[in-house]
Amino acid sequence: MAAKLKVGFVGVGGIFPAYIRGCRQFDSLDVVACSDLDVERASNRAAEFGIPWAGTVEDMIALPGIDIVVNLTVPRAHTGVSLAAIDAGKHVHSEKPLAVTREDGQRIVEAASAKGVLVSCAPDTFLGGGQQTCRKLIDDGWIGRPVAAVAFMTSRGPESWHSNPDFFYQTGAGPLFDMGPYYLTALVNLLGPVARVSAATGISFAERVATSETQFGRRIPVEVPTHVSANLDYVAGPIATMIQSWDVWAANLPLIEVYGSEGSLSVPDPNQFGGQVLVRRAGADDWSEIPLTHSAEVGRGIGVAELANAIAYDRPLRTDASLAYHVLDTMIAITESSDDSRHVQIESSCERPAPLPLGLQKGRLDQ
Repeated sequence: MAAKLKVGFVGVGGIFPAYIRGCRQFDSLDVVACSDLDVERASNRAAEFGIPWAGTVEDMIALPGIDIVVNLTVPRAHTGVSLAAIDAGKHVHSEKPLAVTREDGQRIVEAASAKGVLVSCAPDTFLGGGQQTCRKLIDDGWIGRPVAAVAFMTSRGPESWHSNPDFFYQTGAGPLFDMGPYYLTALVNLLGPVARVSAATGISFAERVATSETQFGRRIPVEVPTHVSANLDYVAGPIATMIQSWDVWAANLPLIEVYGSEGSLSVPDPNQFGGQVLVRRAGADDWSEIPLTHSAEVGRGIGVAELANAIAYDRPLRTDASLAYHVLDTMIAITESSDDSRHVQIESSCERPAPLPLGLQKGRLDQ
């Protein structure tokens, strides 16, 4: 096993505890610092989770002992924080999306290449047992040649439960940029890169009313589409239909299904690491549950561990920036397709991430 890499966090908000718990599952990671615009909040989090150092974002990025900076800021801040960390010679794992514009996404990719560091990006849920099992089933031919897929995420939005829901309705968020990366990344893992898209999007309600306990009654202006319907043509041939919506009270839809020449595959929630995997092959009377081939007992830190192992063993990174940029490019193309009433060709591409090997020990990705 390679030496532990030291990890520092920027942003200690709602997702931070899950990342800390996830990172601490892996032998390759040592969480040593955290930072936030609110230094007092960073200090409180450090005390809560036993992290030795807390302070300002600038000071933490400058710390000489930090190998990996984990960027948990809001989407519009991702670019600035990632570029600052890259400039300091740190490797970066960013929350999704990689950036909110193609130009900023390219700046991150190019800066990392010039500096000789790696950039990893969420979502890393496709490395969990549910998604990896589905990948193996497709690769092993259980449903034959994939020809089509569907991907549906429908809800009423985060204002009913989130303590700070405003940014969800600002540039860089909405259901497409907030939840879309989970679905699009899962589909790239299963089907490969996207060739072109056509879409329709809309803002169904000009404002939202928060109903969470701390924000009850506060009105939130909506800047981004809240209902997105897209068709995606994949380079390998399959066609997927995707809906991402925060305008739906209730629905009876699958999360992801992949349809092949020899059967169908029901894929679990791409926002989770486990879930039920079902297959119904041609001629079968019903669906059959497939035991998971990989562990679901992982968390948000698996993407950081994947980055650490790519650094330590000089191997391709499954969660690398080219995948995240392709997902970003696809999401922007979806909005352009609706705005311009046309098909949009996807200029970027990426490698289909390598599947995880079977038989990984708990806390290890380096076998």
